[in-house]
Amino acid sequence: MSGSSNDAAANRPGRASAPRRRALLGAGVLAAATLGFPGSGVSDSRTRSTMPAPASGAPAAESARPLLLQVLAHPDDDLYFMNPDTQRALAAKVPVVCVYVTAGEADGVNRIPGQPLPAADREAYSAARHQGLRQAYAALLGLPVFAAWRTRITQLPGGRKAETATLEHQGRTVELVFLNLAMHTLGGHQAVPALWRERGLRLRTALAAGSPLGSVQSYDAEGLLSVLVGLFARYRPSLVQTLDPDPDIQHSDTRTRIRDSEQPGYSDHGDHTAVALFTWAALARWADSAVGGPPPFAVTAFRGYYNNHWPKNLPAPVLAEKAERLVPYGAAPDWACGNPSGCGDYNVGGDRPLRNRKGWVRATHHRHPGPRLALAPGGRRLTAYGVLGMRAVRWQEGAEGEFGAAQDLGGGPLAPAVGFAALDDGRHLLFALRFSALDPGGGNLREIVLLEQRRPGGPFAAWTGLGNPESDPERTRRVGVPVAVTAPDGRVHLFVRDADQGVSTRVRTPDGEWSPWRGLGGGPVQDGLTATLTPDGAIRVYGAGRAAVLQWSPEGFLPPLAGPVPAGGIAAADGRLLYRAPASEELLASRGERLHFPGYGPVAAEGPYVLGRDLGGALRMLRDGRPVPGGPGAAALDGAALVADGKSAAAAGLGPDARPWLWRPGRGWDSAGISGAAGTAT
Repeated sequence: MSGSSNDAAANRPGRASAPRRRALLGAGVLAAATLGFPGSGVSDSRTRSTMPAPASGAPAAESARPLLLQVLAHPDDDLYFMNPDTQRALAAKVPVVCVYVTAGEADGVNRIPGQPLPAADREAYSAARHQGLRQAYAALLGLPVFAAWRTRITQLPGGRKAETATLEHQGRTVELVFLNLAMHTLGGHQAVPALWRERGLRLRTALAAGSPLGSVQSYDAEGLLSVLVGLFARYRPSLVQTLDPDPDIQHSDTRTRIRDSEQPGYSDHGDHTAVALFTWAALARWADSAVGGPPPFAVTAFRGYYNNHWPKNLPAPVLAEKAERLVPYGAAPDWACGNPSGCGDYNVGGDRPLRNRKGWVRATHHRHPGPRLALAPGGRRLTAYGVLGMRAVRWQEGAEGEFGAAQDLGGGPLAPAVGFAALDDGRHLLFALRFSALDPGGGNLREIVLLEQRRPGGPFAAWTGLGNPESDPERTRRVGVPVAVTAPDGRVHLFVRDADQGVSTRVRTPDGEWSPWRGLGGGPVQDGLTATLTPDGAIRVYGAGRAAVLQWSPEGFLPPLAGPVPAGGIAAADGRLLYRAPASEELLASRGERLHFPGYGPVAAEGPYVLGRDLGGALRMLRDGRPVPGGPGAAALDGAALVADGKSAAAAGLGPDARPWLWRPGRGWDSAGISGAAGTAT
């Protein structure tokens, strides 16, 4: 969040290098500029590479310890957009490092509701927001809000410096790193978006009042990338959380856009987008340049002002916990924090985030939703596919019921979620969304890519580009996570959410030929599509619309389904659909059932089994509506995967340590009965 409701200047992306790229994207040919991406062998931002990183087949690196590093545009972006995920990691004793790119000084006015506007003081407002962050994270650690932090100056690449504050309590640690780039250029434009799109631009830092740094510094695009890469290399995070690099297209008039604090044409603040782009570009560079191969990290991108436009997905108990974290951040003028510049961002104190019509705090949405692992059943042991270090990896289950070492499959730089399908002969297909160009002042493109197995259980061929349903370079960035399903006739149907928030498809024939991209229309739909076969063998795609569950067949958009509005992703199993209603902990089913499964977020379903989070964030499972005892015994990131038959089930996912976990519950389950015709478990 910016701290200034009127700050929504343009964030114009760089142009594509040639019209030819548009044609190549539509045809599925890989040809794009990259920023030091794996396979290029160098880290110069002007290097060109035409192919994804190859599948080496070598063992991939594994993390030595968990650490969450968050890269934020402004103070409070983490509290508004990344919780409850961040607080769940901290509760699991995962160290947390927060890097705030801008000083958050906005217009320098720390608004006190109901009082006249104070004089603008950018240095003081920045310092007050930093104080609010210290109060919020002290409370998260279970300490008094005015706990004393240890502060120091951290040396950064290029001779730059950052102010750093650290607090520890009962084995848990939070570290705040303030880079303090100014939010505006001298000409009054949004600074970090300008830094992303204009080669040669230099930005000054904005010192917070009382900062130990003492002097103003300057950054160009290369300098910011180098600093972020240096921070990644220093902390070696197993999990990186950042903002949305590719927000949805959002058409609105100037007055509405300013009121919603959004950049022209897109559903987010320009700073959020630019900081996210710098972060993803720096991650790709770090993955390429790290000694010993790509480091093992997972990434989560969080939607920002997108939350204003879609049903809210946090039920009351989770929302209350999240909103409570903003109280010490916002504070009030009468708090005795000891900071002469102020004790927080007063305009968001108390219950004001809950009363704000924009509702940003009422939802937590991921940019790349879906299972972190794609599970491929195969005999008695599972194979899992996922993304580490922005490259595809494969794990195979061993005799002890645990996944073995990760095997590098290349493909980078990839978004965090992958699609999967199995051919009739048992070979595996892996689909991913690739950052095929990510260059400050240059290309910025996305592409769907494919990895196809040569023989069942064997090695893979080279990665293949499947292009993008969008031909305009700017629209390619708005394509979603691929999902796929194999039809009874052997054809593989690939689906993605497109830039118009509808669905587009390509189809692979049994002899391996792919059709062109074809739009199916419909929408608007959230990303996180579900592609499945109905009990009679028909293909259906389901997604969460603004007012109903939306559905498609391979031929086109079908009438929306009657029933409650969905808050997020749709699960499909045995001919029924399951999802949560907005702001509700209830789990609904399309057959009129209400399963007693209080929790939040999307669920996975297969056969008689359902997998999802409870209200405390722990994963739980139902079988035939009854609780299955136990759990995975590990903290879990968003997007757990489920496979099942009529007798048993297995769940898998990634933990904040970037290691896979596998849970095979016993066949017994709770003896609680079913009450009522609606099938609600007691």
